[in-house]
Amino acid sequence: MIIREYRDEDIPEMIDIWNEVVEDGIAFPQEETLDEDSGRKFFADQTYSAVAENDDDRILGLYILHPNNIGRCGHIANASYAVSKNSRGHRIGEKLVRDCLDQGRKHGFRVLQFNAVVESNTAARGLYESLGFVQLGTIPGGFRMKDGSYENICPYYHEL
Repeated sequence: MIIREYRDEDIPEMIDIWNEVVEDGIAFPQEETLDEDSGRKFFADQTYSAVAENDDDRILGLYILHPNNIGRCGHIANASYAVSKNSRGHRIGEKLVRDCLDQGRKHGFRVLQFNAVVESNTAARGLYESLGFVQLGTIPGGFRMKDGSYENICPYYHEL
């Protein structure tokens, strides 16, 4: 498996993977799924978008990297990760996060911050903590789950 910058021909698979996470309604804040046009624009508008590709040229996961804010806070990055349901549990997320940390440095960011890691997402939280991310606290009821209930979110950061 390799992690590489996305190419135009990856867009349909990237959209499928992204939409799986959106439709699950338990990790991404977005409620609207991507179609071909909105997906093409969405991934192109990021500072960097990457995919995890297996030996059969199939996309297993992806990430996006972009500024978390503007101006005087523009040196802080934000990222989102998505791994296809059929590919989870194989450390693809870890490889995506490690690559994202490297790309964040290469793109001149000084910090990578996650604003809304859902508290029950213990796999992601464990991964982030194992890679040196620091939890900033807990925001009570900061995430509205797909079922309408509210769950705490845990912001994290990592100095680059």
